[in-house]
Amino acid sequence: MITELNLHNVTTVNETTDKKNPANPTVAPEIEPEFGLPTDHFDPNVKASVLVEALPYIQKFAGKTIVIKYGGNAMINDELKTQVMQDIALMKCIGIRPVIVHGGGPDITDFLQKFGKESTFVSGLRVTDQETVTIAEMVLVGKLNSEIVNRLNKLGIPAVGLSGKDANLLWATKKLAEVHEDNGHSHLVDIGFVGEVQKVNTKIINDLLDNGYVPVISPIGTGKGESTYNINADYAAAEIAGALKATKLILLTNTKGVYKVFEDPSTFLSSLSGYEAAGMINKGQISGGMIPKVEASLHALKTGAGKVSIINGCEPHAIILELFTDNGIGTEINH
Repeated sequence: MITELNLHNVTTVNETTDKKNPANPTVAPEIEPEFGLPTDHFDPNVKASVLVEALPYIQKFAGKTIVIKYGGNAMINDELKTQVMQDIALMKCIGIRPVIVHGGGPDITDFLQKFGKESTFVSGLRVTDQETVTIAEMVLVGKLNSEIVNRLNKLGIPAVGLSGKDANLLWATKKLAEVHEDNGHSHLVDIGFVGEVQKVNTKIINDLLDNGYVPVISPIGTGKGESTYNINADYAAAEIAGALKATKLILLTNTKGVYKVFEDPSTFLSSLSGYEAAGMINKGQISGGMIPKVEASLHALKTGAGKVSIINGCEPHAIILELFTDNGIGTEINH
């Protein structure tokens, strides 16, 4: 069962001694046990206004499918892990149909280092030989997926973990990395067992959603023969969002969103069109690890997703702030 959030009723109040007057005990602020926040931190009118602001968005998204790509530092920090799972639990409880596609780059890198292997990236994609894809599958499916499922289950949210190989959920072929040059040209590079999704088995995902479960998907794909592919989680989430015709795809990353000039915070873009985003890639204004995220966003829109948000997963409760507030916190890319 999920602990019901009640900002007015708290079962225990601690008494502490006023250091300036030891004879005068003072009552410590009431603490909401689930979230560890002082309940007197906000004025009641502020609390009410927050809920009222969220109401139209709750109504808008109820019954809709939203795909969340969960990755970056939000998968490393325990406090952020808890907050992300609470956000997803809230989404589920108000009638949204969340689908989680998770990455795990930092964990994969750590395990590769333990095996004496260095990580190399081309256009934000990990170069993956046979040993690397085996380690990636072990980390993503065996470690991270089960951890996410367990955290949601403990919040009272029924979650089911899936690999992209289960029921041919993610059918893939080899993907070549596209390298953009300063002169506007580009060329393709073979980066090993990195996959490009050709087909998504939406039936198994919809069956789980229709029966009240939250699917948690590892981006490991299957292909002809006994092929196993490491699929960039941004691309996997985009393919799934497009195939499901999701209302929104949310990509969690370690930055606020898209900038015209990354080094200049004043150039942050709260929204842009797919056309504008594609132009920024071609001009080299978007580079490194942001390339897969923006390319994935464009593909999701092209294949059926409604909108895409790129947000900083390091912000506390980033998902609900993006979904249920007027201004959001990240970059929204639309048609």
